[in-house]
Amino acid sequence: MTRLVLVRHGETVWHVENRYAGSTDIPLSERGLDQAQQLAKWAAGADLAAIWVSPLRRARETAAPSETATGIRARVDSRLRELDFGRGEGLTNMEIRRSLPEAFAAYQADPASHPLPGGEEPQAVVQRAIECFNEIERVHSHERVLVVTHNTLIRVALCELLGIPLSRYRTVFPSIDNGALSEIRLHQGRSALLKFNVPLDSKAEHTEADELDV
Repeated sequence: MTRLVLVRHGETVWHVENRYAGSTDIPLSERGLDQAQQLAKWAAGADLAAIWVSPLRRARETAAPSETATGIRARVDSRLRELDFGRGEGLTNMEIRRSLPEAFAAYQADPASHPLPGGEEPQAVVQRAIECFNEIERVHSHERVLVVTHNTLIRVALCELLGIPLSRYRTVFPSIDNGALSEIRLHQGRSALLKFNVPLDSKAEHTEADELDV
């Protein structure tokens, strides 16, 4: 069996305004950089066999200190990139609601069937994420692997692995915290959730989850 430690990238410079960041390549904030260091402290003693990471800057910056701490060079895989929010990219909930009221209402009711205009289909994200996870399982059988990726990708992948309807990914998993750790076990087509949304940042706050997929 293989254990995948799924970590959402650290906080970004868009976090304060709560803007949708899917395919947009933005850097970490100062707090995000601190969260990356917290992850590296954990990674140094986590008995990792490999690190896989999304190609987006915020994920690469989050993984970099862990590469140094473990001596493991991360494998960059485009299948781990975040869902593209199309015309919602860079906007807040209020801005999308004002400019695309009908589309936003449909998205909130069922984000799997009604992605934001011009955005990526969540099912396509599931397909590439699970394909990547299965490859990691094949390459790293009976090992533990750190996967630094994104909020929506983690949530839709968990729905697929745990048999939860994809239409409920925003309600069952309202948000994954920046820098938080979720761990799954994969073995011959079966999966188990071992940890979920565990904070590694000592400054982490436990508040109501945002509506937003940043």
